[in-house]
Amino acid sequence: MKKIIVTGALGQIGSELIIKLRTMYGTENVLATDIKQTDSVMEGPFEVLDVTDVKKMHALTKSFGADTMMHMAALLSAKAEENPLLAWNLNMGGLMNALEVSRELEMQFFTPSSIGAFGPSTPKKGTPQDTLQRPTTMYGVNKVAGELLCDYYHKKFGLDTRSVRFPGLISHVSKPGGGTTDYAVEIYYKALETGRYTSPIAKGTYMDMMYMPDALQAITDLLEANPEKLIHRNAFNVKGMSFEPSEIAASIQKHIPSFEMSYDVNSELQSIADSWPDSIDISVACEEWGFKSIYDLDSMTIDMLENLKLKMDK
Repeated sequence: MKKIIVTGALGQIGSELIIKLRTMYGTENVLATDIKQTDSVMEGPFEVLDVTDVKKMHALTKSFGADTMMHMAALLSAKAEENPLLAWNLNMGGLMNALEVSRELEMQFFTPSSIGAFGPSTPKKGTPQDTLQRPTTMYGVNKVAGELLCDYYHKKFGLDTRSVRFPGLISHVSKPGGGTTDYAVEIYYKALETGRYTSPIAKGTYMDMMYMPDALQAITDLLEANPEKLIHRNAFNVKGMSFEPSEIAASIQKHIPSFEMSYDVNSELQSIADSWPDSIDISVACEEWGFKSIYDLDSMTIDMLENLKLKMDK
């Protein structure tokens, strides 16, 4: 039975990942950590941890007896552009600390990368698993460096590192946390609250997306994958769908015909979105560990609207 420590457990992915991991491995076998505790902390082991404090990270991990580190703490793309120095110190310093603790304690290691690791010179359609990566954002630079560090720790020290490149993640549980693809979450809230939405992303801007249940399944599937079959190990391309703003609006209008969407493009967000692929090739993840997704745009829309209605009615 695994014993897992999760950093950034109150974040967009972490808050839902904790629940899935505790269902799979037992509540007492998953230690949630974050930089501060809130009233919404889920039941089960929790410790306050600043990931830039390597001594405390090592002490907590060792005392818990963890054999797996899931490093989820990070500053997301839009927030990272607002404060590049903080992003570097948190994203890279925290990752180095997590890798070192995992190496010293001989643990399995997972951390998510992102399609933000690609840049404007990357092929935009059918983006290969292995391709040119020259991002133009601090977040992207962090993610490329992180992918290389994880590969280095695997080759140099034999650390069992694993990672996926997530696209935009959509969830009815966690609200947006400062990512460029947040519009694809906000639009559902506004559709139910006001019946209209102003998109900060221009019409025709395709980006890969994934519904959170598929993302969580991808993490646990990769965690359990046979290491002998993992050729790439780190930063597997994964996705659930690719769409542009008018397509998600049209999907919502199938259920809320009166819904209206307009555009007021945010130039900074748009420049980030334009630097990312339109659609990535996920064949390597499918071949090496059987990645698959269940939700497409319309099935996700149905589930999002149903669950958000329930949340708002409470």
